[in-house]
Amino acid sequence: MVEISGSLVEAGPDGGHSHAPKVLIVTGEDSGDLHGAKLIRSTLAKNPQVRFMGVGGQRMADAGCELLMRAEDLAVVGLVEVLGHFPKIWQAFQTLKGLLHGSGRPDALVLIDFPEFNLRLARQAQKAGVPVLYYVSPQVWAWRRGRVKKIARIVDRLAAIFPFEPDLYRGLDIQVEYVGHPLLDEFSGTPDRGEILERLQISEDTSVIGLFPGSRRSELKFMLQTLADAGKLIRDQRPGTRFLVPVAAGLSTADIAHCFSKDMDVHLLQPDEMTIYETARACDAVITVSGTVTLQIALAGTPMVIFYKLAPVSFAIGRKLIRVDHIGLANIVAGKRVVPEFIQGEATPQNLAAAALAIIDDQQRARQMRQELAALRQKLGKPGCSDRVADMLLDMVSRKH
Repeated sequence: MVEISGSLVEAGPDGGHSHAPKVLIVTGEDSGDLHGAKLIRSTLAKNPQVRFMGVGGQRMADAGCELLMRAEDLAVVGLVEVLGHFPKIWQAFQTLKGLLHGSGRPDALVLIDFPEFNLRLARQAQKAGVPVLYYVSPQVWAWRRGRVKKIARIVDRLAAIFPFEPDLYRGLDIQVEYVGHPLLDEFSGTPDRGEILERLQISEDTSVIGLFPGSRRSELKFMLQTLADAGKLIRDQRPGTRFLVPVAAGLSTADIAHCFSKDMDVHLLQPDEMTIYETARACDAVITVSGTVTLQIALAGTPMVIFYKLAPVSFAIGRKLIRVDHIGLANIVAGKRVVPEFIQGEATPQNLAAAALAIIDDQQRARQMRQELAALRQKLGKPGCSDRVADMLLDMVSRKH
């Protein structure tokens, strides 16, 4: 037996697993855990012999992945925050590097988002002769576009989730396939708003605001209090407003509840209690941190206000590097400012509360937003993304056997 970070991996006589293809899969994001779980299930449905191990969250574990470490232990945002977690991140990298170069190395490495960590891991896989599939590729269209050449050198195949991504790699030595967006695979079947409100015991004539704080503890540090203060301002202006707050996998209600005053009507929702789509659909408007969650809210068709805050040093560095007109993925994919967004100094409780109340007070504006979000949904491709990526992975694995 080979011990890896407290987890035992069965080895055959040559150090490798005797028959089953082994796949190392790595993500450091809550959304990556969601996409990874879908990919694992799709792959195992096509070939139950494939064996997954790696870095992820509870969803990937439930789907059949042997977790060597937890994704939430590595998920931080911003230069200052990364430096504070560096020892733990470095230890995780060394463990995975050892696995790639060991005698029981995997047949393929699947990387999901998390570029600063995963691109370094891809380089180690290349040195070890392990083929790399990058799923939810680095956002080179947003910053450091010159990375496309580096990615082409160290990644074998790339599963692009946005239609404009393949053109960025045209002419380079990398196989890029547009697979559509993975969120479309999980969105179907969401109940209508009336059914969700009934489950929550909320009257349909009650104003419902979603306050979405994100999935990383480092995000909570800089944004949760702003979000809670915006909610208080809305409550003061609109007594009787109900607030729905999703608690991401990897976080606890204790991580979030302390910021909300007891006189606010706040319902904290765990992932197994209600999906992010159901929570969004129950709301008249949502105030949310930037990230994949903005696309989830867009799919639900709910008007939103996007905001983001970082440590001042991290923001100053990022402002010099990022080359996009919008911070929210919903606006980036739409190619225009469909929903309002506020960043850093502009992301005040007053601005967020005013923007959310403007949506509720102006029904014509809310309808226009919903129409724009419906159009955005068409730009995300067709369902079946997980199956298409599973086919790419199985083709890579078959070439190794």
